[in-house]
Amino acid sequence: MSSVCTSNMKTFTIIFLILNTGFNGHLGMQWLPCLLKDELVWKNEEGHMETKYIHKNAVLQFDNLGDSSLHPDSITFLVAPSKVDIRNFLEGDVDQMQCEIHRYSKGMSRVRWPSLGGTEHDIWFTCILRHNDGLFDITTTAYLRVTPASTMSPHQSDFHSWVPLAAKEKLRASAVMVLMTRSPTVWVGLQKKNQTLHCQFAVDHKAPDLTVEWHLHPRGGRRTRLFSYSTRSGQTEGDGVAVNGIARGDASLTVPITDRSSEGMYLCSVLVPPLNGSLVIALHIMQPPSVSMSIEQNQFPRLVCRADQYYPLDVDIELFKETSSGQPPNNLGNVTYYRHIENSDGTYSVSAFVRLRPSPMESGCGIYSCEVKHSALDGGYDYKSITDPGCWTWIQLTSPGLICLTAVIFLFIAVARRCRVKSLTRQ
Repeated sequence: MSSVCTSNMKTFTIIFLILNTGFNGHLGMQWLPCLLKDELVWKNEEGHMETKYIHKNAVLQFDNLGDSSLHPDSITFLVAPSKVDIRNFLEGDVDQMQCEIHRYSKGMSRVRWPSLGGTEHDIWFTCILRHNDGLFDITTTAYLRVTPASTMSPHQSDFHSWVPLAAKEKLRASAVMVLMTRSPTVWVGLQKKNQTLHCQFAVDHKAPDLTVEWHLHPRGGRRTRLFSYSTRSGQTEGDGVAVNGIARGDASLTVPITDRSSEGMYLCSVLVPPLNGSLVIALHIMQPPSVSMSIEQNQFPRLVCRADQYYPLDVDIELFKETSSGQPPNNLGNVTYYRHIENSDGTYSVSAFVRLRPSPMESGCGIYSCEVKHSALDGGYDYKSITDPGCWTWIQLTSPGLICLTAVIFLFIAVARRCRVKSLTRQ
């Protein structure tokens, strides 16, 4: 195996599967620094497979027709011009891109990549590109042919025979396939009826044997297949993808947003033997609450704040009272929550209240407000306020309160008269 890993130029085939990218004209870019996370696989004393990851510096170098490396101290992938150019699918500042390269196993498959130079013994790598500032998040899968047929055993999985790469190795590569999405993460409200999940692909040759599939893995549920199309059989299962667009490389899926069951991880797969490219799109339901508040007049009035039809579940409610202008409102403690109610569409509703108990030191007059915090709200919260329509004293002006107040007044008058009579008698 060591005799194969020499300083001579090797021939490689590379496939890039790109997530969340768009054309930005990086055709003048000469190289991109990467981190190669190489793997050493062996059997331990108990017969179990173990893997050790070894990090090495690597470089993707473009349009290099010779053997010259711009960074001779790193492992260099010399990416030659092809019908699929990775630079067409990059955007943003190159200095803020993160690049990782991993080994990729195609198992025992010996199917040859049909374009020029492919062999049945190709070994492939996975290259992942990400952008630091969140402008885009792309995943690139690179398939690289690394060893001649004589070094591969037909009785072993290819990861047993992976050739270790020297620190200054130079590897010739070419891009052969691209799979990309402009919507790796989607946030959508239930009021939207349909959502399109973008999935686009391209290959370096006309692929007579191509399969496109979509799967959904919902939260807490089993993975289900939503769509399948095969050019070889011409058969289509499911819907949501325009079959006539697949010929142009468009495999986008339109999803009906009915309730929260639409939420989950969507997998777009494009199979061109021996390669099976896929990307994951996360669809999140985010429904902001409708906020309202009121004062319920009972024996002891209650300040009630209600949040209706929100998702996900987490919500926080705080109640405040403003008694004088220009002063910050006071946070009312002892907030009581009703039990969450799950609505028919999978959203939730909840109410919170505070009992208003006026005392001789505090009247009920004032402006009350309610602040609801939820991840789907603009700015993270919604704010509602209400002015108390009536000011009560420490004795509540309800029928029992009026009776009690009247009794106290008559009692006070009776006691006062009796005291006056006794005073006159003594005189």
